[in-house]
Amino acid sequence: MAETINANRKAELLSHVVEHVDIASYDARPIIDSMKKMSFTSRDTGRAAEIFNTMIADKEATVWLTLAGSTSAGGCMHVYRDMVKYGMVDAIVATGASIIDMDFFEALGFKHYQALEVPDDETLRSLYIDRIYDTYIDEEELQACDHTILEIADSLEPKAYSSRAFIAAMGKWLSEGNAKKEGSLIQTAYECGVPIFCPAFVDSSAGFGLVKHQVQRMKDKKPYLMIDAIADFRELTDIKIAAGRTGLFMVGGGVPKNFAQDTVVCAEILGVEAEMHAYAVQITVADVRDGACSSSTLKEACSWGKVSVALEQMVFAEASTVVPLIASDAYHRGHWKDRNRPRWAKLFE
Repeated sequence: MAETINANRKAELLSHVVEHVDIASYDARPIIDSMKKMSFTSRDTGRAAEIFNTMIADKEATVWLTLAGSTSAGGCMHVYRDMVKYGMVDAIVATGASIIDMDFFEALGFKHYQALEVPDDETLRSLYIDRIYDTYIDEEELQACDHTILEIADSLEPKAYSSRAFIAAMGKWLSEGNAKKEGSLIQTAYECGVPIFCPAFVDSSAGFGLVKHQVQRMKDKKPYLMIDAIADFRELTDIKIAAGRTGLFMVGGGVPKNFAQDTVVCAEILGVEAEMHAYAVQITVADVRDGACSSSTLKEACSWGKVSVALEQMVFAEASTVVPLIASDAYHRGHWKDRNRPRWAKLFE
């Protein structure tokens, strides 16, 4: 009886699926144009949209998307997928959670749910429900995601892989008919030749599957694969050197933001003079006063030789409220239609 009650309560809490925004279904140009004439965060958002459109329209520029935080789970998952699909983005640097716990998770047919009520978190734990603010994830489904990562790892040659290489293998696996939900960010990026880097890859659901892979292989006295974070840095720097002019569209901060910016310095250390990122937009709620990387302004990044201050804009807003507007504005202005897709994944074939 108790199991039935718990099952019913869990089903009740996991009954409202998060629906992802479709940037093609509405035209944000009028509101972005209006916001440009306002003040405060509205004007910052309008200028950020203008800079994003400028980097897309620049045929010599490669556009990088960096993702931190949980906006994918909160409804922006298809926004990022469509930025790749429509050729607005040429490379991605993200947290492992954004790529694995959210995008790959849904590619396996699982969902994120709106938390219309939040009982105490001990109750959620007893029901195996994980909470991201007002969003729920079924922990049992997340463990199935862990196991799928294990299966993919077991199928690969035991050697060192950059996160980019491992995620590409995941994209290939999905495109070969294993996706329960077509059109994930991982699968779309793989098919469009857009590399995805997760410099802290194992800080995600992938980490559990990869640990289990190594432990099982060690017990069986067999070789195992490893994730090479140094290769990540080298490969992304290779893209920066080959691309020349680059623009950054950064959602949140953290490791993805700093990792992407540091490629300019890394190129210099390798003896190559790479220009600072020519365009940069960051959307964040982080406070600038604590001196942390996530909250450092783009002007501050200029002092490190990473970002030009000519075309940069900080937007201090919760990303799910402004990213769908900026992306829809870019989609409907259509500069992406004239872009050449560099398919930087080919650099590593």
